Amino acid sequence: STTVAEGTPTSIAEFRVDGRLIVERKSLHDFAISVLDGRLFSQAARLAGSTIPSVLILEGTGADLRASGISRVALQGALVSISLVFRIPVLRSAAPEETAHLMLYCANQMRAAAKGALPLHRHRPKGKRRTQLAILQGLPGVGPKRANALLEKYRTVEAVIQATSESIQEIPGIGRETAEAIRWAVTEAAAKFGE
Repeated sequence: STTVAEGTPTSIAEFRVDGRLIVERKSLHDFAISVLDGRLFSQAARLAGSTIPSVLILEGTGADLRASGISRVALQGALVSISLVFRIPVLRSAAPEETAHLMLYCANQMRAAAKGALPLHRHRPKGKRRTQLAILQGLPGVGPKRANALLEKYRTVEAVIQATSESIQEIPGIGRETAEAIRWAVTEAAAKFGE
């Protein structure tokens, strides 16, 4: 049994970070030995069965791995199994200090994700018109063609947001349902005094 960051014992992995992530930390030498003796896959099964997301951090350098005597094929097979079959992310660290920083970074990212502050996973458009089109495509029912039509008619994102449902419906290809969905997305009901 090992000890988690919060100080409670666990048989699943070495650390539980911020109650949101289980971390199994292995030196590259220990990783190689656990592949050779078959221990790795029973550990991976326990991690994969956890209700808390888990990650494997491999700590060390290429020199540590070469000293273990594991073949490249066996190493790659183990990494493929861990990441694709067991669906456990594998992160790399050169030393214990870097591992500690990596665990803190993971905790911060998990906390941000829990609060809904996920980073956008798409490229950021360059140029004003492309930025305007990207913003408009975030509206319900608006794809590239409708975004172009909206920008052609209203010239600015601000004007689109201020447009009435009736005015938006004048654009070919945009009906009442889409126009009302756009209005719903960009307006808030006025709060009464004291609410």
